[in-house]
Amino acid sequence: MRVLVVTVVHDPQDARIRYREMRSLLEAGHAVTFAAPFTAYGRTAPDGVRAIDLPRAVGRRRAAALVAARSVLRRERGRHDIVLLHDPELLLTLPTLRGLPPVVWDVHEDTAAAISMKQWVPGPLRRAAAWAVLRAEALAERHVHLVLAEYGYDQRFARRHPVVPNTVPVPDADPPPPGDDRVVYLGRITRQRGGLEMVALAGSLPDGVRLELVGPADPDVRGAVQAAADANLLRWHGFVPNDVALALLQGATAGLSLLHDEPNYAHSRFTKLMEYMANGVPVVTTANPAAAEMVREYDAGLVVPFADAAAVADAVRRLVDDRDLRERLARNGRTAAVAHLDWRVSSVAFVAQLERWASTG
Repeated sequence: MRVLVVTVVHDPQDARIRYREMRSLLEAGHAVTFAAPFTAYGRTAPDGVRAIDLPRAVGRRRAAALVAARSVLRRERGRHDIVLLHDPELLLTLPTLRGLPPVVWDVHEDTAAAISMKQWVPGPLRRAAAWAVLRAEALAERHVHLVLAEYGYDQRFARRHPVVPNTVPVPDADPPPPGDDRVVYLGRITRQRGGLEMVALAGSLPDGVRLELVGPADPDVRGAVQAAADANLLRWHGFVPNDVALALLQGATAGLSLLHDEPNYAHSRFTKLMEYMANGVPVVTTANPAAAEMVREYDAGLVVPFADAAAVADAVRRLVDDRDLRERLARNGRTAAVAHLDWRVSSVAFVAQLERWASTG
């Protein structure tokens, strides 16, 4: 199977795209072409993948990227058996293209709900933009195949679509037990993901406990994160490739997920929670319904109120002071990840589904 993977929004190092889906396709013996904004993000293509560089769609500057993506789709359509799109914007490139192989849209987020967090969309237009997104989604499911990253996304569509959950690679070897001197956050650092709360937390952790942030920071929080790092209040690793970043988790006291109360997060079991659990790290999460439900179901961490750095500091202090608690939560999370959250199970279903769609044309 020859697969064309396209994004103009996501970092080419996006864990779901590069480290899960594309790696699974390559391991199954399929050929992958990856069209993505490599230069814009300063990234290189994975080994064994044919790369096509695209402009990045960011803010209101999206037209050039979509035009370039449409050109790639037109040029490459006869060379591939299936197309895998990762951005809803790319659906706009399809109506006037003919002769495409089967097209799949991998639905990563609640796009309409996410409009409320898009600062580049003027406030008065957000309601209309969300309505337009819902209409576009309804149109898309009549013309392309859909793969959903969350079971909760199913309610947005008229028909049932296969779900390939955002599960994670679970290490075979048991990780070391959680220590008492390090709290970690893995992922993009934004205001809505608790960036400012983590900066506030850095100055109120118990003595001898440090905060480590692993991931790039958005412009609206970057200055605060850099200032805290310069003051030696926290360690900011910046962008680290996913496989290297995961190794930094092991042995930590807690893994943080401090999402704000945003509609786009309500149905998402954030990947970082599963990564913490898989690597034997207790979770400290805000009370987003899906995240809190998972942590409580598996007894894998502590749930704190939204936007409350003091409550996070108290939760960390509990874990530092109570070795039995943190080791029990870590053990429970690891057991749940092995049994229920391993990407190797999702991988088989994902590859098989693309093979079926490609074979039926």
